[in-house]
Amino acid sequence: MLNSAIPERLQALPWLMLLTLLALGGFGLAVLYSAAGGHMRPWAFNQGIRFAIFFVMALAMSQVPLSWWLRAAYPAYGAVLLMLLGVEILGAVGGGSQRWLDLGIIRLQPSELMKIAIVLALARYFHYLPRVETQRWGSLIAPAILIGLPMALVMLQPDLGTALSIAFGGVVIVFLAGARMSLFVGGSAALVAAVPIAINFLHDYQRRRILIFLDPDADPLGAGYHITQSKIAIGSGGLSGKGFLSGTQSHLQYLPELHTDFIFATMAEEWGLLGMFFVLACYAILLGWGFSVALRARNPFARLTAAGLTCTLFFFVFVNLAMVMGFAPVVGIPLPLMSYGGSAMMTAMILIGILLSIDRQREETTIGEGPSSF
Repeated sequence: MLNSAIPERLQALPWLMLLTLLALGGFGLAVLYSAAGGHMRPWAFNQGIRFAIFFVMALAMSQVPLSWWLRAAYPAYGAVLLMLLGVEILGAVGGGSQRWLDLGIIRLQPSELMKIAIVLALARYFHYLPRVETQRWGSLIAPAILIGLPMALVMLQPDLGTALSIAFGGVVIVFLAGARMSLFVGGSAALVAAVPIAINFLHDYQRRRILIFLDPDADPLGAGYHITQSKIAIGSGGLSGKGFLSGTQSHLQYLPELHTDFIFATMAEEWGLLGMFFVLACYAILLGWGFSVALRARNPFARLTAAGLTCTLFFFVFVNLAMVMGFAPVVGIPLPLMSYGGSAMMTAMILIGILLSIDRQREETTIGEGPSSF
């Protein structure tokens, strides 16, 4: 009786994933509330409004036909690329970087949207490319340009972390599409060989962060201050943490960027190892669901898009957690669905919305005119 009263499309939604998403977002708001000293402003209230709006947006996106994402892939990529060019010309400057477009009601960071656009564009490219063509070097020129253009523009901002995440999403699609393994082996070797040269092109603060990663104790009060305080906050949390609203590293302002890039350290200080397990379990459920969507999809575009978006989400989570624990250089990547920020929250929810759309239409075997035996 109850099931018959619920619309069929509502019943078909992956409710375990959605409840996990709500739990993670709600926990993030609690951490922001505590980080502000027990106040909803300036972070928790704004973030809560954004989360509610973007959550409804993701549910609405689940009803978008799969063929629409295919048609929109290239226009979306082109539009975001133009916005990145706009950032170079008209972009707002903050914290020494020029990353935002001030649209009046919102400061939009186009590089965040490119993380989604690059996956859609490359998934469309390989959807129409016969499998045998992916083995030919000439077929990879277009993907290299599609990845290289936004990377170069984002590096100019400068934003090394976002540039790397765009490259990661693009390379994952090329790999999953079936490009030669020798390409990745050779590319990895060339990348390692080029590191000493590439370091010379980095900004001074980026070079210091890498050196601090290699030797964390070299400058604990300067370039290594962020990571030193982060590790102190995480370690002082113990098994169950210091308690809600009782974090000393965060409340006494020892921990920098406690509401954005280092929100995991803020959480770990008050909720301890149990809080960390909870957050990791939530991400494991979200990522597991994303990969299951990719495995069940029955056409190339849907499969590549779902796998690429899920790997992109994994990259955000992995790099942020490695960064705050001292296992990776500080590159300024927020923790999805928890860190404060409108563009990052919108990007994560668009990612979830597209995955929901693919999941709803996972039985579609043909879309557009692509090869069916991918």
